[in-house]
Amino acid sequence: MAVLLGRRALSQVVQVAEWDSACKSAATVSCLRQRVFSGTVSACSRLSRPAVSRLYSSDSKDDLRVRYLDGEDSGIVVVGINRPKAKNAISKNLVKGMFEAVENIKKNNKVRSVIFCSLVPGVFCAGADLKERAKMHQSEVGPFVSKARAVITELGNLPVPTIAAIDGVALGGGLEIALACDIRIASNTAKMGLVEAKLAIMPGAGGTQRLPRVIGISLAKELIFASRVVDGTEACRLGLVNHSVEQNNSGDAAYLRALELAREINPKGPIAIRMAKLAINQGIEVDLSTGLAIEEACYAQVIPTKDRLEGLAAFKEKRSPHYKGE
Repeated sequence: MAVLLGRRALSQVVQVAEWDSACKSAATVSCLRQRVFSGTVSACSRLSRPAVSRLYSSDSKDDLRVRYLDGEDSGIVVVGINRPKAKNAISKNLVKGMFEAVENIKKNNKVRSVIFCSLVPGVFCAGADLKERAKMHQSEVGPFVSKARAVITELGNLPVPTIAAIDGVALGGGLEIALACDIRIASNTAKMGLVEAKLAIMPGAGGTQRLPRVIGISLAKELIFASRVVDGTEACRLGLVNHSVEQNNSGDAAYLRALELAREINPKGPIAIRMAKLAINQGIEVDLSTGLAIEEACYAQVIPTKDRLEGLAAFKEKRSPHYKGE
């Protein structure tokens, strides 16, 4: 028993050291600013700021468009899937674009939150590109699915809060993208489901693992086994999405709610948010004792920051803090 306890303690120390290193990396990554998404953003007070349009597109030149907002929305990144002719289906090119976008966001310590949405009305992502899949040799399918799973995993590992704005259909891989995000917001008319069993396959990009963690094992099995599709209202009842909002005439109600939430997160301490996300994501996968050790290691990273001192000073001076991520 003593040997087992000793090994357990040693394991905790090793894990804490690893997370401590990860925390430091998350707080010190260099800035690599990318501006690919065109458009301007008006800067007003948070409550009176006008919404930033998703800029719906019929141009399929770029499968993925990344927009770094500016002004008072600086720090918010909007990633829009843009494959109108294919209902945003996941293709080789889209996977490549997602890898690049996620990598750039990961390296940019000025980013405070990311919204994943669609630039195609009525659809978030219809899942795998079955036309492209039909042309693949059997030997190509496994490696492609592995790449899709890897990029969605990288999305889930982004150090900043991620919000999926689901304003339309999110099936198969489309829902798996949303499940990898920290927060999901759907319009009441959105349709969601892991429907792979209809095609005699199974979810292969994280769905069998993330859905049970979100809504529970039994419900996840029911939805996957039956290939059931639910709307935004039902998804909210099941706990699949955080919020269900009534769709508007522009078809972007979920995106607007996501933007509102991102603006709510934006002024908070960015290093603290990154460390909190790391502690939650890693701690939930281990026992409570190890999770508390991970939390302690992450908390240690916020103590020496200038932002912490700014927060205390702002509280004392009865003013709003201005955090710089330092």
